[in-house]
Amino acid sequence: MNVLIIEDNEHNLYLAQFLLEAKGHQVVGARDGKSGMALAQQRGFDVILLDIQLPDMNGHEVARILTTLPDWSGAPIIAVTSFALSGDREKALTAGCTAYLEKPIDPEQFVAQIIQILKAQPQKGEYPQWLIS
Repeated sequence: MNVLIIEDNEHNLYLAQFLLEAKGHQVVGARDGKSGMALAQQRGFDVILLDIQLPDMNGHEVARILTTLPDWSGAPIIAVTSFALSGDREKALTAGCTAYLEKPIDPEQFVAQIIQILKAQPQKGEYPQWLIS
């Protein structure tokens, strides 16, 4: 799996990258929203892990812009954030995120949570089972 992590905190980026690479995944990191968006547009990623609180623009803006680009790849965007107040999940989903994980992450479960989220998402060209039946 090719993963883009957009995270400004060096320690959080390192931990997520370490956990994913230990399971054999390819990981690219970006430290701010603008460089993360540029990478997302240049390369094909299977998933984007997006911090909400970034220095140059917040994750909601990043998700909103990426998902409205005409040539957007459709890669799932998972918000990984310490914003865990009432309504924060809904804000992330409304902005274009596919799912929402709260920090601090559980190193034992982190990769499994991401895979579980991805398995629940229809792939390009596939429709949810309830639409087919």
